[in-house]
Amino acid sequence: MKRFPQMLALTAAVLSLVCAVPLNRITAAEPERPVPLIFDTDIGNDVDDVLALGMIHALEARGDCKLLAVTITKDNPLAASFTDAVNTFYGKGDVPIGVCQSGVTPQPGKFNVLAEKKDNGELRYPHDLTDPKQAPSAVTVLRKALAGAKDHSVVIAQVGFSTNLANLLKSPADDISSLTGEQLVKQKVKLLSVMAGAFEKIPRKGMMVDHREYNVVKDIPAAQKLAQDWPTPIVWSGFEIGLSVPYPHESILEDYNYVDHHPLAEAYILYIPPPHDRPTWDLTSVLYGVFPHRGYFDLSDAGTVTVEKDGLTTFEKTADGKHRYLKLNDVQRARLIEALVQLSSQPPQK
Repeated sequence: MKRFPQMLALTAAVLSLVCAVPLNRITAAEPERPVPLIFDTDIGNDVDDVLALGMIHALEARGDCKLLAVTITKDNPLAASFTDAVNTFYGKGDVPIGVCQSGVTPQPGKFNVLAEKKDNGELRYPHDLTDPKQAPSAVTVLRKALAGAKDHSVVIAQVGFSTNLANLLKSPADDISSLTGEQLVKQKVKLLSVMAGAFEKIPRKGMMVDHREYNVVKDIPAAQKLAQDWPTPIVWSGFEIGLSVPYPHESILEDYNYVDHHPLAEAYILYIPPPHDRPTWDLTSVLYGVFPHRGYFDLSDAGTVTVEKDGLTTFEKTADGKHRYLKLNDVQRARLIEALVQLSSQPPQK
């Protein structure tokens, strides 16, 4: 695979820095492999969701995780179709996909239209989820995935709105499980790794200001429900984390050329054409969920996140708190960029 000079230099820097990561940063135990993973996404609103989904397939090919389901919080049918197209590209077209009916961000998005792109009358990216009526509700998919999992084993990476997980908490017992949604989460979920909120001030027009993060403000009641009532530990990747880890556009131009058409590269180009280094918000939550023990990030003290009425997220340190948020230093940032590039651009297994 062709490499560009910037990434070769970065790789060398990473190799020299890996041994500099103190062991006391690795606070979590290594999870049992493969990690059962649910990906909850607003795919179509930004391209980092797509890169994160490709990274999940790479991690599954390596034996590090098992993608149980994808649930979608973007209320447009092409979101499910494009997700199925990406999964099919990676040889995982049978992964269950669930959708919501929320009315939030109903537009198709800049790149979900790739699900309908044809060449010579054939779909460029084959998939069989072409009718939105085929897709079950996200809550149904979530309940089935959790009911069939081992106790205290599942990691959920939520990188969109909190709509689906808030609805899961409110779901009653049914034919899938005799447990309510909250009971099912408490019994089956090990960790919720969520890209939401902001825990540092963000630079804007020469000032450092509080940031009301998109995934929160698009469904504030759901985010409040999640922060207040989710019964397992939550690790939050704030806006400041992904913002500081841009994906090098050179990788998009060079690392995906092993096929004529690649859904990740084409989605990236349609969203904002290179040269543009898009922040990697959603990828950080996936990587922490699968590799919490590898020192890619530091963690805050334990505490509680509160979602205010205007969407601002605040954090209060408490000894018995179930919430922490990710922190990042310059050494970790170099390692992280290289890991995200290598995993996102890894070709599918034959």
